[in-house]
Amino acid sequence: MNLGLLFLKSNTLGVITLSELDWITNHQSEFSRLDMSLVIKIGRLMDSGMVEIENILPF
Repeated sequence: MNLGLLFLKSNTLGVITLSELDWITNHQSEFSRLDMSLVIKIGRLMDSGMVEIENILPF
């Protein structure tokens, strides 16, 4: 997975999945300063309500 593409997808669609958030937290130690700025931006978009967590419940 690519953080830049994930940022663009979440920003465009307004949705991020729990698995994508899990991937971010699992790979956080590998991110550069630029990557971390994207993660912070995603968090701010989530706080403002512009990006929501997609809640897919198994049946």
